[in-house]
Amino acid sequence: MKALRAFDGYWFVPAPAARLALLRILIGTFALAYLAFGFEVLTDVDRFGALHFVPAGPVRLLSRPLPHGATVALAALSIGLAIPFVLGFRYRVVGPLFALCFLWVTSYRNSWGMLFHTENLLALHLLVLAGAPAADAFSLDARGRPEPPDDGAYGWPLRAMTWIVAICYVLAGIAKLKLAGPVWVGGELLRAQIAYDNLRKIELGSHYSLLGARLVETSAPFVVLSWLTLALELGAPLALFGRRLALIWVGAAWLFHLGVVVLMAIPFPYQLSLVAYAPFFAVERGLGTIRRLVAFTFAPRPR
Repeated sequence: MKALRAFDGYWFVPAPAARLALLRILIGTFALAYLAFGFEVLTDVDRFGALHFVPAGPVRLLSRPLPHGATVALAALSIGLAIPFVLGFRYRVVGPLFALCFLWVTSYRNSWGMLFHTENLLALHLLVLAGAPAADAFSLDARGRPEPPDDGAYGWPLRAMTWIVAICYVLAGIAKLKLAGPVWVGGELLRAQIAYDNLRKIELGSHYSLLGARLVETSAPFVVLSWLTLALELGAPLALFGRRLALIWVGAAWLFHLGVVVLMAIPFPYQLSLVAYAPFFAVERGLGTIRRLVAFTFAPRPR
C-alpha cells in the first residue's frame, strides 16, 4: 500500500488545468504549422514508386499504397482537425481523432524512401494530450465555466510527457552503444557519419553543412562530441528531478540539436522550437508575466 501511495503521489500530483491547456495550445499549434508547411512533402510520395513503399508504424495495416487522393484527403483532414484541437472544441472526440490522424500521416510519409525521426516525439505528445482533460481551461468547451482546482488528472499527462522525452533520448543513447559499442566513444563513427551525410547531400545537390564538411578533416573534436552526445542522451532522466536540473538539461539538449543543424544541416523543428520541452515547466506562469507586462505597458502614466 505504501508503494501504491507513492506511485499515486508521483504520477497524480495536483497540477493546474491551465498548464495542461496551454500545452495543448502550444503543441497543437506547432503540429498545425508542421502539417501546413509540410503538406507537399507529406503528400507527394507517389514519386518514389510503389517498390519503395515499406510500411512503418500503424501503416503496416496496409499491404499496398493508398491512392494519391486518399493521402491528400487524410493530410487535409489532419489540418482540419488541428484547428478545433487547438481551440478545445468538442475535444473528447477531436483530440483522439487528430492525434491518430497525425500519427497516420507522418507514419505514411516515413513508409517511403527513408525512415525519419523528427516528428516521433511530437506524435507521442499529441497522443498523451488526446487522452487527457486538456480542454478544461482556455477552450471553447470550457466557456462560461470557472477554472477547475488543481487536480491529479492534470498532473499525470505532464509527468507522462516529460518521461516520454527522457525515454526517447535514452533510447537514442542505448542504440548508439548497442550498434557501435566502444567505437562510438572513439569519435571516428560520428566523424564518418557527418562526412557521409554531407557528401551524400553534395552529390544530390541538396543543402549541406559547410562547417561539417570542413570539420571532418580533423578527428580531435569528434571524440569530445561523441562523449557529450552520450552524456546528454543517457543523462536525460536527470531532467525529471526538478526544474533546475530540467532547465540545465533542456539548454544542453537545445544546443545539441543546434549543433546537428550546424554540422549536418538536419533540423529537429519540435526540439529547436523548445515546445518539445515545455512540459517540464510551469508554462502558465509565463502567461501571467505577459499579462502583467501588457497591463504595465498600457497603464495610464501620471503627469
